[in-house]
Amino acid sequence: MAFDHKHLIDITEYSADDIMTILETAKTFKQVNERRIKKVPTLKGFTVVNMFNEPSTRTRSSFEIAEKRLSADSLNFGGSSTATVKGESLVDTVKTLCSYKIDCIVVRDRWAGVPRKIADVSGVSVIDAGDGKHQHPTQALLDLYSIWEEKGDLNGLHVGVVGDISHSRVCGSLIPALKIMGCEVTVIAPPTLLPARPDILGADHVTSNLDEALPELDVVYMLRIQRERFEGAPYPNLREYNLLYGLTQERDRLMKPDATICHPGPINRGVELDSFMADHPKRSIILDQVYAGVLVRMAALYLLLGGSNDGIDA
Repeated sequence: MAFDHKHLIDITEYSADDIMTILETAKTFKQVNERRIKKVPTLKGFTVVNMFNEPSTRTRSSFEIAEKRLSADSLNFGGSSTATVKGESLVDTVKTLCSYKIDCIVVRDRWAGVPRKIADVSGVSVIDAGDGKHQHPTQALLDLYSIWEEKGDLNGLHVGVVGDISHSRVCGSLIPALKIMGCEVTVIAPPTLLPARPDILGADHVTSNLDEALPELDVVYMLRIQRERFEGAPYPNLREYNLLYGLTQERDRLMKPDATICHPGPINRGVELDSFMADHPKRSIILDQVYAGVLVRMAALYLLLGGSNDGIDA
C-alpha cells in the first residue's frame, strides 16, 4: 500500500490514488466498527493530541472515537483551557505539547493556516480538522466515501454543491477532491453567497438557479447556512433562502430518480432541507456520512502514522 504523506492539511496535495487508498482503508475499518468489540491495537503506543480551538461536536467526537478504536492514547486540548488564553503564543504551546513526545496533532481553528503553521514547527503529523474558511479535508474524504459507497464509483458523477459557498471550508476541500476523483461539479448559490472568484474553487459550472440545475445532478450536496460567519446580511431572511435554495418535498420531483442527498451537518431543518428530504429513505445518506467520519478518520490516522497492519486483522 503506497502512501507517503505525513500530513493531511490540503486535499490538493493528494492524488486520486492517495484518496482511493484512504477510502479503501476506511472500508476495511468498516469491518472493525461492525463487530461487537470495536477496538484494535493498530495504534497502541501512539499519542494523538486533539487541539480544538473552535467549538465542534461531530468532528471532535468522531476523531476521539477513531483514536480510541485504534487504541491510540488521546489528549483533548483547546478552548478556554489553553495557555494561549493567558498570552502564550501558538508556537510555544505547540512546542510544549511536542515535549511530551506525541505523534500527531489534530487541529481545528477559526484562523486559516494554523494547521500548516503547526506542521512547520512541530515535527509531528498534523491533520486539519477545519481551519477558518480554508479547508476541512477529512470532511471531504468522508463525503467522498459516502458517495462512493452509495454510487459504486465517483468518476463521471455530476455533483451540485448548494448554499453558502463563500463561508464554507467544506467547499475548500470538497470541490477540489471531487474534481481529483473525476466528478463534474456545479456550484449553486445566490450571488451574495459566492466568492468573488468562484472559478478558483475549480467548479465546472456556477449558477444561481437551483430548479434548473437539479434535473442534471446525481448528487445534491446541501451546505449549512453558517450564520456565525456572516459579515452583514447576504439575503433578506431564512424563509426567502428556503424558498429559492431549500431542498423541499416540492423539489423532489425535479431530481433524478436515483439522485442522492448529502449534508455535512448539523442541519438547519426548514432552511437547507425540509424533514421530508433530510430523512428521505432512498435519497438521504446524511447519517451514513456521520458514520463514514469515524471510518475515514481511522484510515487517515492509520495511514499517516504507519500503524501495525496486524491491528486491522486483530
